Amino acid sequence: MKKQTILLAASALAASAAMAADPASIDWDKIPTSKLFLYYPGQSSYEWLRSDLHKGAAREVRRGDSCVSCHDMEDEEETQGGKILGDGHPLEPVALKGKNGHLELRVQAAYDDRNAYLRFQWQTNSKSRPGIDYPAYRFDGKEWKSYGAQRLLPQVVSGKTPAVYEDRLSFMVDDGKVPGFAQQGCWLTCHDGERTMPKEASKEEVAANPLLSAIKKVDVRKYLPVSRTDPSDWKTGKPVEEIEKAKAAGEFLDLIQWRAHRTNPVGGVDDGYVLDWRHFDQGKNHFASNMDGQTKQPKFMYDAAKFGARALVADDFGKKEQFLIKGVNAVPFDPNAGWKEGDILPQYVLSAADAAGSAADNKGSGTWKDGTWSVVIVRPLGLANSDDKSLKAGGVYNVGFAVHDDNMTARGHHVSYVKTLGLGAKADITAVKLP
Repeated sequence: MKKQTILLAASALAASAAMAADPASIDWDKIPTSKLFLYYPGQSSYEWLRSDLHKGAAREVRRGDSCVSCHDMEDEEETQGGKILGDGHPLEPVALKGKNGHLELRVQAAYDDRNAYLRFQWQTNSKSRPGIDYPAYRFDGKEWKSYGAQRLLPQVVSGKTPAVYEDRLSFMVDDGKVPGFAQQGCWLTCHDGERTMPKEASKEEVAANPLLSAIKKVDVRKYLPVSRTDPSDWKTGKPVEEIEKAKAAGEFLDLIQWRAHRTNPVGGVDDGYVLDWRHFDQGKNHFASNMDGQTKQPKFMYDAAKFGARALVADDFGKKEQFLIKGVNAVPFDPNAGWKEGDILPQYVLSAADAAGSAADNKGSGTWKDGTWSVVIVRPLGLANSDDKSLKAGGVYNVGFAVHDDNMTARGHHVSYVKTLGLGAKADITAVKLP
């Protein structure tokens, strides 16, 4: 693990060049810490919360009451997460042996004239190694096929492919323009029909849907009620023109995501938003597909002189760092390199230099040591992009946090109830001004 800590820490130095303050120089001991408790929600969707299955609270949810108006006990998150992961609970159909029902997330926040700096710390379910691997492509002797997947999927549950996924820290930001978010948070975005949720949409249903066809999507992901004529039915998407008007009015959520495999090694953090789908911001991310859509072959392979081999093998998972990075250890794929059955290459190639536009606004770095991630995210103040929420000194924002761990993605996360973040203003989490 020593090597991993050194590599991941180095990304912080690479990212700091564009920052007003180097996060490594911030004395975090002088910054107040807010301790939040996140819990595992299973399949508790927008629709479930409003149904009779949500006993004793469906009516209150439908009229817009806050989640914490009922869930107000001190050990609420621990209790709820434990129940949902109990044997036979209707909100979790997959047996997740060893999965923790809740976790503690420690949050610190600071700002200066240019940026907001948020530091997050949490313990991972695994104490021996961080979740820095990601599903890949395996050569079967003829074709490159997907290898590995998150542990909620049937092919992992059945043992056909190993459980592989990166750790992730994300949070949504609302500036008060998203109706209901201050009361019910991320549950506004989680719906039946989405991946691993009840009534998951089929490829045929998605292909036949006017909205998803118009925005060129192949599955159903997070969306806000304002984007549908019937918020409880993903199929009822409004015309794109109406959705664009809602976006222009600020009725979307900013979604900021730090990823242990796809962004951390190059000092990046996702910048996206949720409205009719879970979109990335305009521009280019810090990661791009490593599969050529025409040749059906990878675009890049490892530089054997730098990586020690041109490809991975199955036994490398959980043992060897797998980041494929332009300008560091990636070279163009050679189809005549004598590929053998069992050779594996990453799904994504990473690049700090390629990241551009609004998608590249955020920076960040994370280190993992003794079972704990310490992650710092840097968000510029005063962004004016149409797909961003602009953070300003004196502002107070509604925020919801999530942590993905233990080879999970989609709904396989721990989430918080809504909190407030204030930049020099009183809130649940108050960012202090740096000297």
